Amino acid sequence: MDAFSEWFLWLHKEHGVKLTIFYDEWDRGRFLWGIWTTIRLSFVCIILSVVIGIVGAWLQMSRFVWVRSVVQGYIQFFRNTPPLIQLYFFYFAVDAALSGLLGTRGGVLDSFGWAVVSLSFFAGAFNVEIFRAGVEAVPRSTAEAAEALGYTRGQVYRYVTLPLAFRVSLPALNNNLINLLKTTTVAYAIAAPETLYVANQIWSDEYNVQEMMNVVWVVYIVLVGILVWLMNRWERSIRVPGFGR
Repeated sequence: MDAFSEWFLWLHKEHGVKLTIFYDEWDRGRFLWGIWTTIRLSFVCIILSVVIGIVGAWLQMSRFVWVRSVVQGYIQFFRNTPPLIQLYFFYFAVDAALSGLLGTRGGVLDSFGWAVVSLSFFAGAFNVEIFRAGVEAVPRSTAEAAEALGYTRGQVYRYVTLPLAFRVSLPALNNNLINLLKTTTVAYAIAAPETLYVANQIWSDEYNVQEMMNVVWVVYIVLVGILVWLMNRWERSIRVPGFGR
């Protein structure tokens, strides 16, 4: 046992501060796995929610009323219901319905998979509106100039409107993605082995609720801080002088 682990063991024996994750190999291993699961869950949900936002913003410009109505219904459903209720809906209702339809046993997806689906749709609903606002901020004359050069409607969105809209949308998108990372804690409710769930297992075994809750608090401060730093650097790197200000 190295000096680092011995110090935390001494801290427990002398002062009652029981941080087993620093001197017990089993607790440390499962807690690190919980953090890694949170990182994976956040990364996948961020990517999928951004894709949903981009596609949804495009569909909102559709010439067909029914397409715009479907997108608007999706937005209203996911923006106006709690993410925990949505998670339960997917994990219990949708999974059971799909299992019966497909004739499978044990569920279509595991808890991690349904957490990805639910949280991606939840954050994606906000991202659709964020990108829509960004698209509307792009001057119409810019799109018209691209159309005059022979660009198709899809090419105008992909090569002209979306890149400019992305720059305008980044501040609001940053806030939503940070909120998404914090919202991943609801996956605890369906036993997805993320940070909070694993921490709960540890404090149930070791009776060190106060210590583990403080550790979880610090972990999320670090994770959010890293995401904020990355997003701010990204925002500065793609900034167009004089645009979006």
